[in-house]
Amino acid sequence: MNGDPGPAADYRPLILDETVPDEASVLTQLRKSPMIRILDLRDVLHAELRKVLNPPDDQGVPETDRWVYYPWRRTLVGLPGERTFRAIRLDRNRNKVTRAEQQRLAGLAIGVVGQSVGHAIAHTLAMEGSCGLLRLADFDHIELSNLNRVPGNIFDIGVNKSIVTARRIAELDPYLPVEVYTAGIDEHSVDEFLRGLSIVVEECDSLDVKFAVREGARRHRLPLLMDTSDRGLFDVERYDLEPERPPFHGLLGSTTAADLRGLSTKEKAPHVMRILDPKELSARMAASLVEIDETVTTWPQLGGDVQLGAAIVATAVRRIGLGYKLSSGRTRIDLERGLDGLAEPEPEDLVWENEPDPAAAPQGPAWVNVLHCAQRAPSGGNTQPWRLWIEGDALRIDLAANRSSSLDIGYRGSAVAIGAALHNARAAAAAHGVLGGHRFVEDDGFTALLEFGSGSDPLLARDYPAALARDTNRKLGTGAPLGDGVLAGLAAAAGAEGGAVHAITGRAELAEAAALIGESDRIRHLTPRLHQEMYSELRWPGEDLRTGIDVRGMELAPDEQAKMRIGGRADVMARLHEWSGGVALGEYSRDRVLSSSALVAVTLPCRPGPEGASLADYATAGAALQRVWLEAERRGLAVQPVSPVFLYARHPDELIAISPDFADTLTSLQGRFLDLLGVPGHEIMALVLRLSYAAAATVRSGRLPVPGAGDRS
Repeated sequence: MNGDPGPAADYRPLILDETVPDEASVLTQLRKSPMIRILDLRDVLHAELRKVLNPPDDQGVPETDRWVYYPWRRTLVGLPGERTFRAIRLDRNRNKVTRAEQQRLAGLAIGVVGQSVGHAIAHTLAMEGSCGLLRLADFDHIELSNLNRVPGNIFDIGVNKSIVTARRIAELDPYLPVEVYTAGIDEHSVDEFLRGLSIVVEECDSLDVKFAVREGARRHRLPLLMDTSDRGLFDVERYDLEPERPPFHGLLGSTTAADLRGLSTKEKAPHVMRILDPKELSARMAASLVEIDETVTTWPQLGGDVQLGAAIVATAVRRIGLGYKLSSGRTRIDLERGLDGLAEPEPEDLVWENEPDPAAAPQGPAWVNVLHCAQRAPSGGNTQPWRLWIEGDALRIDLAANRSSSLDIGYRGSAVAIGAALHNARAAAAAHGVLGGHRFVEDDGFTALLEFGSGSDPLLARDYPAALARDTNRKLGTGAPLGDGVLAGLAAAAGAEGGAVHAITGRAELAEAAALIGESDRIRHLTPRLHQEMYSELRWPGEDLRTGIDVRGMELAPDEQAKMRIGGRADVMARLHEWSGGVALGEYSRDRVLSSSALVAVTLPCRPGPEGASLADYATAGAALQRVWLEAERRGLAVQPVSPVFLYARHPDELIAISPDFADTLTSLQGRFLDLLGVPGHEIMALVLRLSYAAAATVRSGRLPVPGAGDRS
């Protein structure tokens, strides 16, 4: 190799496999030597591998351990084989760098010219596993004055800088190939150095070599990176994309490599200033340049600035290696300026105004009480997808299509909510002696009509105070078994509207349901439209609490609140989707279902027909649901809807519309869920409820104003 790389034993470890006879013989001789230290790390590292979550597959042929001999340390080290070693060493990269990305970066061959700043860069690239080969060049030797920025030690003084870097990398990862050019490079050897590289990093002091490396990078069509350790100055020259690009962004004009050869420090200064731009230098660097050869030997560099440069270059290498955008140009990552911008973080205190109790009935005519009670009905995301108004001697509950969502397929969920509101209205009318007939109208929209009369119904009237007090309770339950007669009572409540209840109470069945609902929640988070709609339902301090879900009502533990803040970020969800990850996104629902006493599906048998169930059928199911909910609360149970995203899907194309990327998964989840709860195909589901014994809910949801009832009652 041109450039006199020196004996490999000076910087490369000897890797030995004791299952190979010739290598076993060498091992025997090394072990016999009293001058050689033996350090066996195999058991320790294999134990560490067992702690790795989701370890990589064994990729084919079983891997044997190795012995690695470091001549410059006279030490023989027992290590796992290369794949195992890397799996452990790079595990903490995940998922800043995924395993697939790590494999892609391992295909890069990177050259680093100059081993002062270049030492930190090469070592950082090796630490991150961002390359599969490093090629290093520097003719100079370590001096004590280098150790302010080169992370060597006094034992390295007098050793070639390239070798010092290579040894340090070998002690980090003996399997990473490293080549060294101990004579540095010039215009004659630059092509040999660059041949086969993916990226070149230029960090040398000689202006003529800087120029030669750029001309070579143009010939070989290589991206070139350079960090200058003052105010985080970083340059990118994409000769791979722009082979006609002039060196140094054209800042040196028509200057050639020959013009720069053999210059003194003072003679270099004008060219350096053209490259660096004096106006942008830090005051300390600019003042120091004035003092070169007077009170200081050369331009100063700090170890921290060098380490910052290594981090910048490593980030740029990842972007190039993974195909992300990185244009030619220059930037500054100025730590001093960043520290000048220090400011106190603002704590996120959730301070809520006191809200009046929405349970109390208003004072006024009977129709006002009927309106108020209807408005207290449950709806998905508390969207209240209806318009309540009095028309003559009747209450109209019209579908408000603008309050629908992607999960409200064919407005079926809205119809369920309208059915629940109608039941509330009938209960209030019965309690006030103004109950009349009711019917559903399906034309261009959907309407539930309740006529005012002079009738009453004790069973309905019993639900009036319960409907006013009803709430959603998302607190964790005790898991205690349901009391005697509870399920029979719930079945009777549903049956009053022609509905049915399908329940599971066993711990194994609840665990299975928790897993299915958790996976449904994961899909809801990872489907952009569903994610946006879900988080748009939440209401935080200062927001309008008359609609949507008051965050206090989520009953979040501190760690769950932090997770929710992360869960609301669309960019994070996009990354989890890309990684096929996000199992933890279902933890909130999983934990609550696991703490339950029962999970019940409220359903309605429907007659088969070419058009399937009507919105009137779903509204009737909504009335059955409301009866079940109120009966459960009368029996001391906390109630929370935990319906999966596929709840209202009746056909495969509807699952595709909900989440195209997860349609197949949703099909499987839906089938398993219906089988688990024993819901036959001819029944439609109104809602799935989690029943538990739990402390009282922290807050009740607000409601939009209705005619004559005020904003909140």
